[in-house]
Amino acid sequence: MAQPPGDLKQIIAKTLEHYSERAEQFWEGTRDHDVKQNIEALLRHIRGTPPFRILDFGCGPGRDLMAFKALGHAPIGLEGSAPLAAMAREHSGCEVWEQDFLALKLPAGHFDGIFANASLFHVPKQELPRVLGELHAALKPQGVLFSSNPRGHNEEGWNRGRYGAYHDLEAWRGFLEAAGFSELEHYYRPPGLPIEQQPWLASVWIR
Repeated sequence: MAQPPGDLKQIIAKTLEHYSERAEQFWEGTRDHDVKQNIEALLRHIRGTPPFRILDFGCGPGRDLMAFKALGHAPIGLEGSAPLAAMAREHSGCEVWEQDFLALKLPAGHFDGIFANASLFHVPKQELPRVLGELHAALKPQGVLFSSNPRGHNEEGWNRGRYGAYHDLEAWRGFLEAAGFSELEHYYRPPGLPIEQQPWLASVWIR
């Protein structure tokens, strides 16, 4: 069932409010998370000569911006929460665009890679084709999109103050392929555990 525009605005506002009110807690709780596997999955598929121009989509307080910068790349953050965006600028020294996911203003053909780690699942299903199309357009030809989302059985709704859509692999593939992407690889996280203990679906796509 399609969400009216007013409901979409509320979904974004309440989800961002949840993160903004907990910005410091979020930084302390996630700053030491090991996502090296995900960063490497994006970088190894980008063609060309580094440094790469990378959009950290939903950059939060800047942990992964710092990692990309330390590797010699040119990351730019995108974050809808003003407190998190400010923290990301402070922590990383990188440019951070304050935009919510349903009102993107991205330059066309600009990025070698887009790193969407634990962010795209906040986009309601009905808006996902449009948002993925905008990310596709923001990539250079042969540009690469990485995404990691908590997986589910294609349900969506509120979960502890945040709105989320929880896709299985086949449904996620359908959305990405319809947006013009081709799959490069996928895997489940955390590594080294039985699949029932791997709640995260990571996937890599080329424009």
